[in-house]
Amino acid sequence: MQYSPHMSAEANAARALMRRVVVIGYHLLLWAFAFQLAMALRFDGDVPHPWNSRRWPVLGILVTLRLIAFYRSGLFHGLWRYAGMPELKSLALASTLPTLVVFSLGLMTNSLRMPRTTYLGEWLASIVLVGGSRFVIRILRERRTGGKRRADALSTLIVGAGDAGDSLLRDMQRHPDSKWAIEGFLDDNLGKTGALVRDIRVLGPADEATLSRLIPDLDIKLVVLAIPTADGARLRQIVEICRKFGVQTKTMPSLADRIEGQLPLATLREIAIEDLLRRAPVQLDTEQVGEFLEGRTILVTGAAGSIGSELARQVLRFGPGRLLLFDHNENGLFHVERELRALFPDAEINALIGDMTDRLRVEAVFRTFRPAVVFHAAAHKHVPMMEFNPAEAVKNNVFGTQLVADAAHDFGARAFVMVSTDKAVNPTSIMGATKRIAEMIIQARAGTSPTRYVAVRFGNVLGSAGSVVPIFREQIARGGPVTVTHPEMRRYFMTIPEAAQLVLQAGALGKGGEIFVLDMGEPVKIVDLARDLIELSGLRPDVDINIEFTGMRPGEKLFEELLHNEETFDTTPHPKIVVGRFQRTPADIVNKDLGTLRAVALTGDEEALRRIIAHMVPEAKLTMTGTLPPGGPSAPKLASSEAVESLPAVEEQEAHQRPSLVSAQPA
Repeated sequence: MQYSPHMSAEANAARALMRRVVVIGYHLLLWAFAFQLAMALRFDGDVPHPWNSRRWPVLGILVTLRLIAFYRSGLFHGLWRYAGMPELKSLALASTLPTLVVFSLGLMTNSLRMPRTTYLGEWLASIVLVGGSRFVIRILRERRTGGKRRADALSTLIVGAGDAGDSLLRDMQRHPDSKWAIEGFLDDNLGKTGALVRDIRVLGPADEATLSRLIPDLDIKLVVLAIPTADGARLRQIVEICRKFGVQTKTMPSLADRIEGQLPLATLREIAIEDLLRRAPVQLDTEQVGEFLEGRTILVTGAAGSIGSELARQVLRFGPGRLLLFDHNENGLFHVERELRALFPDAEINALIGDMTDRLRVEAVFRTFRPAVVFHAAAHKHVPMMEFNPAEAVKNNVFGTQLVADAAHDFGARAFVMVSTDKAVNPTSIMGATKRIAEMIIQARAGTSPTRYVAVRFGNVLGSAGSVVPIFREQIARGGPVTVTHPEMRRYFMTIPEAAQLVLQAGALGKGGEIFVLDMGEPVKIVDLARDLIELSGLRPDVDINIEFTGMRPGEKLFEELLHNEETFDTTPHPKIVVGRFQRTPADIVNKDLGTLRAVALTGDEEALRRIIAHMVPEAKLTMTGTLPPGGPSAPKLASSEAVESLPAVEEQEAHQRPSLVSAQPA
């Protein structure tokens, strides 16, 4: 009895009621038959008089209790074609409880007493008959829909004969008129070779020898990767083999992507560059992070950005009392707030427009909401752009950070976590140097404040706004060329969710003053990344899409580092987080240099600005401008404190506008 959208609600309701009556009547017949069968088996078909007279009241009580149990369990409402293990468990429980009740009544009342083997036989027969009926209908339906094969169906191999592969195959077999014809499984567990998964055989490991044999023999057109926990190196290996034979590859999403409960068939997708660079999933100490965040007011600066918005998503998983989203990007903040409210409708979320260099606005936010934890992700991050706008980099990355850090102290925040970068290590750019100065501010502030100040360094994040992957994709979409600055350029990469999760973990670990460094794995050649993206787009590097080398841009270096030459590191309880140990600059020196830096930034003298930055970060190798003596990127460092004193002094009004960052005691 099918429902029809063209019929009235009353007619559809009548059909539903009729269907339920038929289902209940069918169950009554099965239970009665199961009871009679158990009696016949117990007495070899000839039931003696005392037992024969008792069986009718016993059957009546048993059937009544079963009706109640099955109805309360929803077993009369399900569609039998989708019967599965959860329904079988409910069916067994709903069959067992009435049997136990009737058996107990028989022990107390002689008129209801029956042979014990009768109860056992009836119970087993009921489960087999009722459960078997449901599964027979499901099997017949799956055979009817799965037996079809379209003429244009793609011969397909599934890599991974585990739970993910089984789930994918089940969905494909249920799908009527499927466009995929599954020829077999591949699995690196050799013990599974020859085994059957839902009548599909495991044909061997996913190696080059097996694939080179099966692809022509079975005319394979598609390989689906059902190994959502595999690392990027393994996926890359399989994809490269398939490319060699001209076979298309698709994948299932990772476990993190599937957390929302989407069906594997619906989310089958093309291989992405994030898959090829995938690492083992981050294992958070959720208890520690939950204790850090749960029930508290959390502020995220730069909340409209890639890292800030992901931090906000991750924070909401731990049930904060209130989440504050702070950013000057109105449109970006609008979209992030809208998304988060849809994902977490019960959460308290406030979207706050403001600039982190605006003292009155920042202090108003802290005074009104009193955040307990601050995640400071706001920053100017584009290296070449900051080379041509150094004063803005200083204003935002240095003094914006100082202002928010001061407010965290003044208004009693428990923790302040600054998102830093690997470009702060031995910086060759204004952006990297300003982030290093921001780290110095955080370390200095940690020496005198009850607020726990920490910084977290990591490298490039895949897919962040303005990063290399979106740029390459845009260039490929235009038909090329894809531009790479240098053939040996290498960078560390991690995914945005992984970076955000580790920032939360580092914040929970911090005691104050640490610079945490995230495990970024092995650096990746940018030109290799470009080639992978071109091939994943179905094109050939240097044939369909050219790769051109444009030369290194101002402030760039070939290899990024995670630790300074003089830094060492200590381990933490988390395997992907270490603590960099670096000699802190005394707080009085930090304060003095910041005063000079502010005064120089106000003059607009870029040459002087680079000099004071180079003085504050001695390991920096900045390119100088103007009339500097020759020497290249490594030349500009102030030789002595006298050189600093020669720079414009801080105006008295500016110097007294706000108390010093920290006291004059060494950190």
